[in-house]
Amino acid sequence: MAKTDKQKLTEHILQTVEQIYNMFGPVVPQEWLSSDITVTQLRILLVLRAAGPSRMSDIASKIGVTLPTATVIVRNLVRKNLVQREVSPEDRRLVICKLTTEGLALIEKIWGFSRFAIRALLDGLTTEQLQNAVNFADQLLKSAETLGKNIK
Repeated sequence: MAKTDKQKLTEHILQTVEQIYNMFGPVVPQEWLSSDITVTQLRILLVLRAAGPSRMSDIASKIGVTLPTATVIVRNLVRKNLVQREVSPEDRRLVICKLTTEGLALIEKIWGFSRFAIRALLDGLTTEQLQNAVNFADQLLKSAETLGKNIK
């Protein structure tokens, strides 16, 4: 079956993004390399950054581990002062986890590296090209919002 124009354009965009990524290689931000957190701990920090305060069971589900495993990992993040656990005021049986100021700062530094790289790429564009990029980014956001509504 022949690809449609839309499929060809989508494939072109994906290949272009991959080429850009390969030019820079997989870059791991120094903030993460210099910290003593594991990949799984980083995943929990990213989940909390994206989802906000979350129940332990939700965290376990999102990163694909058992509840006892998530509990141990979060306990270590609490010891490192990156995550805070609180009892839910509505149901004292529920433990809610959230990023501490230090945890948020670490994730923002890691996240900030990506923003820095994207900003460097955008700096090479003309004002007209930037306006086209803004329009494209707005359209992607609308598409993501629609997709998010359909997933939930």
